Amino acid sequence: MEEIIKELHLLKLPGMAGCWTSLDETHQLDKLSLRDGLELLVQAENETRHSNRIAKLIKDARFRDKSCIEELDMDNARGIDPGAVARLGTCEYIKNGIPVLITGACGCGKSFLAAALGDKACRMGYHVCYYNMQKLLDAIKLARMEGHEMRFFDKLIKCDLLILDDFGMKKLEGQQQNDFEQIIDDRYNRKSIIIVSQLPISDWYDVINNELIAEACLDRIVHKAVRFELKGDSLRKKY
Repeated sequence: MEEIIKELHLLKLPGMAGCWTSLDETHQLDKLSLRDGLELLVQAENETRHSNRIAKLIKDARFRDKSCIEELDMDNARGIDPGAVARLGTCEYIKNGIPVLITGACGCGKSFLAAALGDKACRMGYHVCYYNMQKLLDAIKLARMEGHEMRFFDKLIKCDLLILDDFGMKKLEGQQQNDFEQIIDDRYNRKSIIIVSQLPISDWYDVINNELIAEACLDRIVHKAVRFELKGDSLRKKY
């Protein structure tokens, strides 16, 4: 038995190895036909690979907050429409390249909502990238200094869902404006983006700090977007 389990691991079939061990421990091996046993082994391997893929997608997304849609406190009074969340939970917005804009005061659950949508996307098999806005701009600046900024932008394009958190904490200056415009333009009508900000959308023009670029960017993300304007007191615990 140990030799078979060892060979399954060498063949990179951990699901089958785990199932074989379980069948041995429960004395089911001699009770199953070859067909039934093989079916169980294949099913176990598929389930293991699926679980491992989801775990990798979630890990690679690098969410700041760990959350899921089931944990959301959905309340229209707080600005979280259960119907809208349910529709986003199907991930059709990702297929159609529809933006999602989440605004509200500090601590009202914006990042938690964004992470929950991202987590759901990962569990549906989509590749998600989460970035704090300032850290993203710093990463682009570093990539440009090292001469591989196009590779970095290609990486952003390939992700099915891009989440930008803390947008508007600082005004965009110089090259940052062009970089943000490129990100928005690359995803327009092709890939979805979630933007999280403490500022109301009407103030985003001032953040971009260039009228022409602001109009170009906001025209691409505002009109088709699903919006959440969160309200209420801070949900963060005070110690």
